[in-house]
Amino acid sequence: MPTLLKHYLMPDATAVKFAIKTTLAMMIALYLALWFNLDRPYWALISAAFLQIRPMSGMVIEKGICQIGGTLIGALVGIGIMALFAQARIPALTALTLWIMLCTYVGSLWRNNYTYGCIMGAVTAMLIVVISNGSSPGGIFDIAVARLSELGLGAVCATLVSSLLWPSRVGEHLATQADSVINQAFEHAALRLAASDDIPAMQQALRGSLGPLIMLETDSQAARFEGPEGPGRMRATHVLTRRTLRFMATLHALHQLLHDHADKLDPGSVDIARQVSDGFREAEHGKGVPQARQELRALRRLVHESNESGLAPLDRRVRLGIREAIGHAMVMLDAREAIADPGRHRLRSAPLAWHRDHLAAGINAVRAGLVFTILAAFWILTAWNSALVAMLLGTLFSAFFASRDNPVTITLMFYKGMLAAIPSAFLFGHVLLSQAHGFPMLAMLFGTPLFLGLMGATNPKIMGYCLAFTIFNILLTMPGNNMNFSFDSFANRALAVILGLSCVVMGFRLLPGLGTRLRRRRLIKAISQDIHQLRRRSIRDAETRFSGHMADRMLQLAQHDDMLPEDQRHLFILGLTGLDIGSATLRLRDRLDEAPHPLIRRAHQQLLRALASGFEEAANGRPPQGVHEAGQRLDAMIAEHGDVPADRRVLLEGLIERLELALERLARIMVERPHIKAADADRRQPGSA
Repeated sequence: MPTLLKHYLMPDATAVKFAIKTTLAMMIALYLALWFNLDRPYWALISAAFLQIRPMSGMVIEKGICQIGGTLIGALVGIGIMALFAQARIPALTALTLWIMLCTYVGSLWRNNYTYGCIMGAVTAMLIVVISNGSSPGGIFDIAVARLSELGLGAVCATLVSSLLWPSRVGEHLATQADSVINQAFEHAALRLAASDDIPAMQQALRGSLGPLIMLETDSQAARFEGPEGPGRMRATHVLTRRTLRFMATLHALHQLLHDHADKLDPGSVDIARQVSDGFREAEHGKGVPQARQELRALRRLVHESNESGLAPLDRRVRLGIREAIGHAMVMLDAREAIADPGRHRLRSAPLAWHRDHLAAGINAVRAGLVFTILAAFWILTAWNSALVAMLLGTLFSAFFASRDNPVTITLMFYKGMLAAIPSAFLFGHVLLSQAHGFPMLAMLFGTPLFLGLMGATNPKIMGYCLAFTIFNILLTMPGNNMNFSFDSFANRALAVILGLSCVVMGFRLLPGLGTRLRRRRLIKAISQDIHQLRRRSIRDAETRFSGHMADRMLQLAQHDDMLPEDQRHLFILGLTGLDIGSATLRLRDRLDEAPHPLIRRAHQQLLRALASGFEEAANGRPPQGVHEAGQRLDAMIAEHGDVPADRRVLLEGLIERLELALERLARIMVERPHIKAADADRRQPGSA
């Protein structure tokens, strides 16, 4: 049965509750907007709909604050533009285009509801400048107040309905996401420690953990609006993010040794890894955090009680890595408990920094400016009143879709939803609604297509179609006290909607953003730069920035892997190796930054530089140079000038050997990639740079 048909014939309770809540919020907003005789009541509807897309109480409040704040700033900017260029249309539109580009650029750099605030700042300024064209100064101010009133009314209605009717909290959502992160991470650990050959299964488990982790880190910001326990949940989320990334890096290193270099290891080490693998599966399937913690404690005792005397440095390193993985998993469980009940479990952690691609944000800004310029030129040349709707859609969706991972696909989904909304709006919002008398009849007729569209908005597979169906039913109907039911008016709106969204589709086709290869090269460069920066910042600041950046980049690398042929999916290995090198760099700094002798500190810095340079070389398909020599130099300096126990020196030797093997393996994998071979061939051609 098709997904759409199945969803409507057998809807779940969540979809029905969401549709009821959102439709109710929209109808209350519409009733109040009509009662207050607001100029464009449909803006209150759209405001309530957008705020209810994720109807958790803290999320609605945060999005509402961002929406009203962005609207206020956009209104002030719009008033300022008209104050400067009230009688000069072209300069006013030029200034507006620059503002829209700035809002899109800034919004593309964020991963939270601040992006929505930027979009509302661009849309509000556009409405004020375009609608008030030729108006008096007093009229401009009235238009700004009207937009603030309409959007604010929608935000208040959405917040009240979300809080009073079937309320859901961000805290519960975060706990559910944390469970997904940990369960998939433990599944990934079981596959890695068993030296599995099933690369797709490991990638799926890793994506299944990283996806909720990114959402968890982003959504945790809204927990601050749910009482005094919110900051505790945010800190616990930061701890879970950091520890999960360290966990993944440690597992990647262990898998390489257990899978590729098992002949260099003691059979006892391989057997312990397999027992720990089984233990992680038991912990994953266990019910509740206490049972999972009990399983991990048993694994920790197993590893600690193993005999390590006479083992080679690499074996010692494997067993230490297993202990570290179990330790990270224990802290992940502590973070899960602190997210669910921050009053009883308190953790400390600084917020994370996120990867920001300024080139991609610049392309998004140029695209948004181009789309608006085309639509504004069309408006000036034709003097078509309905072109305002097209300009609204071009401004809104060129900025809104730019922050999504697959904007072209989403735009086409919205386009199809818009086409489906045209006959629906004509029937319910034009033919039937023209015969309605009183608000109850209006709500019943107009609310029917909205309810049906919202029913499907909870299903990720059909969300784009259903949200577009809902939004375009509103825009094509434009309910108000003085509605125009003429067919000409409806046809003009339909053409404007098609034109506006067609320009958005064209914009994403002409400027689709960074290509896969360019984005990959930029990610490699960004990871390399971050590893170089790890030795220049304070340890705490370096870890905060590196963990946040890598969480974001790992998910991007996962998405790029999905776009490549099966035999070329090595980007996960690249990202995990970078994560491993960065984690090892931080671990070395923690132990040797305060070394008493300057020669030890100098050798330590040389090793860190060699590791950072080695990753960059290996990521570009070249054998790493100098890591082994730098490790030997550091070991010699410690032996001559340091007071370090012998077992610590053995572990350090094992760490250097493991990192060198990891970089050599990455170089071998990357040199087999077609784009690396092509680049080498280009360099070998006469006259090539």
